[in-house]
Amino acid sequence: MNKIKAAIIEDEIPAGRLLHKMLSGLRPDWEIVVLPGSVEGSVKWFQEHPHPDIIFLDIQLTDGISFTFIEQTQPESMIIFTTAYDEYAIKAFKVNSIDYLLKPIEESDLEAALCKFERNSALRSAAPEYRQLELGYLAANKKNRFLVQVGDTFRYVETPDVAFFYSEDKLTYLHLFSGKRYIISYSLDQLEGMLDRDVFFRVSRSCISNIRSIRKSSRYFGSRLKLYFEPECPHEVLVSRSRVADFLKWVDGVV
Repeated sequence: MNKIKAAIIEDEIPAGRLLHKMLSGLRPDWEIVVLPGSVEGSVKWFQEHPHPDIIFLDIQLTDGISFTFIEQTQPESMIIFTTAYDEYAIKAFKVNSIDYLLKPIEESDLEAALCKFERNSALRSAAPEYRQLELGYLAANKKNRFLVQVGDTFRYVETPDVAFFYSEDKLTYLHLFSGKRYIISYSLDQLEGMLDRDVFFRVSRSCISNIRSIRKSSRYFGSRLKLYFEPECPHEVLVSRSRVADFLKWVDGVV
């Protein structure tokens, strides 16, 4: 088995040393490198070296925030964010990080994050037939709640309480029957595989709807359908001609 390679990008030298010590104690067989705690220095290192398997990435670096580093390097590595602030949590999950650890980092939290990384790594390297079994398991176990951020706190909402999901300005929103809406860390493409097809349907490229939120539909120009929601959707939703037949089957309970 190849040795795991990890990189720590941390602008505070003592914090970087402490994380290195904790990682070395928990995973003594890993190769761990501590990179410059700047966007510029880390970008340069990634241009000159193979990408590691995992990055422990502080959000606030000496010359900017780490999302700039991500945009410039497009790392192939999995990412665990380490930060003293939780204000970037939603954005962090949108770049497919596998965890978000708040400083001071507890060893138990770090161990849990490492186990999550190892599970993800095992699935990536598994035989194709195993991956299919895993995907089948995930499909059979639909997502029943979502994590959302409210100010400085986190809470969860139950999936049946969601009226629809929609995308806008490159963000995905979860809109509840109560009228409240929240940004979530999944794309609509990802959500399609997580939701119960009997209840949710991709009615357009930018909207997935709960059957209970659709008040009525009407014929529209170009053999499309216009949908009316309760609560109201922030933008007009039209079912394309190619989706109409599948939509009507879904509404009729034939999926």
